[in-house]
Amino acid sequence: MTITQLYYVLAVAENQNFTKAAEKCFVTQPTLSMQIQKLEEQLEVQIFDRSKKPIELTEIGKKIVNQARNIVNESYRIQDIVDQQKGFIGGEFKLGIIPTIMPTLLPMFLKAFIKKHPKVKLKIEELTTEEIIERITEGHLDAAIAATPLENETIKERVLYFEPFVSYIPKGHRLHSNKKIKISDLDISDMLLLEDGHCFRDGVINLCKAFKNQTNDQFQLESGSIETLIKLSNEGLGMTLLPYLHTLDIKEDEKENLHHFNEPTPAREVSLIYHKNELKIQIVEALQDTISGIVRGAIAFQNVEIISPLSSNK
Repeated sequence: MTITQLYYVLAVAENQNFTKAAEKCFVTQPTLSMQIQKLEEQLEVQIFDRSKKPIELTEIGKKIVNQARNIVNESYRIQDIVDQQKGFIGGEFKLGIIPTIMPTLLPMFLKAFIKKHPKVKLKIEELTTEEIIERITEGHLDAAIAATPLENETIKERVLYFEPFVSYIPKGHRLHSNKKIKISDLDISDMLLLEDGHCFRDGVINLCKAFKNQTNDQFQLESGSIETLIKLSNEGLGMTLLPYLHTLDIKEDEKENLHHFNEPTPAREVSLIYHKNELKIQIVEALQDTISGIVRGAIAFQNVEIISPLSSNK
């Protein structure tokens, strides 16, 4: 049994196809198939049910894949140990970022991080929290930036900053004249929300306790982007809530529509998250140092109340 064989098994399990798995592993399909067949013969079990399309894991195959993932990840740790001993911060690092954080945070830290750590090859992808958790668990992401806490035993969290919620209330709205907003002022019936799948949406719903008392057939306007929510709000279709960093680049004529909450300010906790096996931890720490140092100057709020990003339906 070899690490390479286990790596090939994981590739087939992920892609459910021998040809696609071989392409991902940069080997020929016969080479990959032969190595997996050798492993099955040695173990005297079938890992994959090849009669199914797409290919499926057998029951014993599922258990083997779970253990193979642990073994392959632990094998990577050897290189980590060497890198840490040498003080080397470099190599490929796959980072996921949720959509409501990517456009504001990434431009703030990316240039500074690349300049300070030129040997790190960042591969950044915008993903939902659900996709991030799945990919970190399966070893396809080294780390991610997301709203926390996530209450996931597989994942560790390092808090980067607390980002307040800010109300965006257009002229003509019942709350526009209020200098400060109370949480009790909020009514989900005139709230514009992000589409389902965004954890910021879940945070807003959790903030609006009245949501649970309202019927599902009530009119609700949703959008896939915060920029669209602002435009819809400007058309008089309701108010919305924004993450604080999104308000820094808002148009001058729209700034009068921004209303802060009374303290303690509702906020989301933004963290750098990664697998509990702590692979490439030196790069995780380098990212944390860079981001925390930059954001600390942009967000000065202290008295905050953290709103859970976990879906209120769970």
